[in-house]
Amino acid sequence: MGLNVAPLTPIIGAEVQDIDLANLSSGDFTALREAFLEHQVLFFREQDLTVEEHMEFGARFGELHIHPATNDYRAQNGLPLPVLRIHADENTKRTAGDKWHTDVSCDPLPPMASILKLETIPQSGGDTLFSSMYAAYDALSEPMKQMLGQLTATHDGGPNYRDRARRLGADVSHKTYPCNSHPVVRTHPETGRKGIYVNSTFTTHIDDLPADESRAILDFLYAHIAKPGFQCRFRWQPNSIALWDNRCAQHHAMWDYYPQVRSGRRVTVNGDKPF
Repeated sequence: MGLNVAPLTPIIGAEVQDIDLANLSSGDFTALREAFLEHQVLFFREQDLTVEEHMEFGARFGELHIHPATNDYRAQNGLPLPVLRIHADENTKRTAGDKWHTDVSCDPLPPMASILKLETIPQSGGDTLFSSMYAAYDALSEPMKQMLGQLTATHDGGPNYRDRARRLGADVSHKTYPCNSHPVVRTHPETGRKGIYVNSTFTTHIDDLPADESRAILDFLYAHIAKPGFQCRFRWQPNSIALWDNRCAQHHAMWDYYPQVRSGRRVTVNGDKPF
């Protein structure tokens, strides 16, 4: 019969309906992966997965990723290491994902996919926005594409993770976080499509350029990828799940619900070296 896939926009995002992620046949998973590659982010409702089922679903895509800051300042509340707790309440001073980014792009092999399940949501607000880096790249002029295609940029986890720890009263000054250079324009290893691969959370500078030139290019790209025409927006419900492709999509979690609670957990899948 095939999957019931309803696109949110012609550019990015689709909701998959009438599906049980805990009991997927091999054929349905193959179709789901094809939809994932096509739409870049998939959404699912009414998925009351246990922690174990959440991990098992993620492991069907590949080896599960361990976040580099998990043991430093994030309260795991007994969750296994591959499962990252996502939580904000009246005591939160800075939320996770509060700027456009792709997850842990500072890693030498950044994660290929993330799977977020929210269980407690605010009465309103707390949406997540997703932006297609395919569409953002395709909209550039040919000279800009040629210039950016020759550049690499440094992605450093230190500034972001140390800032979060400081706000929570944790001292991680002794900790070294991943710092790696990746192409400014990344080729997706499965689709072959090109997309912009810099983000304001982790990218500190473009390599081999003077600071003012690097800043000007990054500021342009950050404004460009945030254009509404490249985006979709997901309104969460309890036990909703979002599955996104970190290789070609960025996301931004809105923090417009303080002091209400927004809470859940995320599983992330290891990726490969950007090229």
